[in-house]
Amino acid sequence: MVMRVDTIRPPRGAHKRPKRIGFGMGSGHGKTATRGSKGQKSRSGSRIRPGFEGGQMPFQRRLPKRGFTNIFKKHYAVVNLGDLSALSAEEAVTPGMLARMGLIRRLGDGLKVLGDGELKAPLKISAHHFSQSALEKIAKAGGKAEVLPE
Repeated sequence: MVMRVDTIRPPRGAHKRPKRIGFGMGSGHGKTATRGSKGQKSRSGSRIRPGFEGGQMPFQRRLPKRGFTNIFKKHYAVVNLGDLSALSAEEAVTPGMLARMGLIRRLGDGLKVLGDGELKAPLKISAHHFSQSALEKIAKAGGKAEVLPE
């Protein structure tokens, strides 16, 4: 027998008919339609919000709270020198140019250049922050690092 895509069937018991609720007594789920009898969840229009435990102190409030979120944290767009190594020496590297090239998604609080990778061409890089290793590698390649105001 040759097996073809149109002859493949699911294994026995894998395909189960859906539960047809609210179709009367002949459906096999008649009268209460799988809701049980009485109580808040059996009523129409009932909705218990997620996490509600019937008035008992909810789990998310029973857990101890730790730490905090610093609302003053700065979120920088990060680019490595290895990502810039493909660029030619004639063009100046700016945050806008990197965004157009797709090397950074959103600028956030500024651009930070990190020193991962090697730099071949003497590039003029404008960014808000530079790591110490990035500054050293840019100077070694004969480039220039310009710090932009925040």
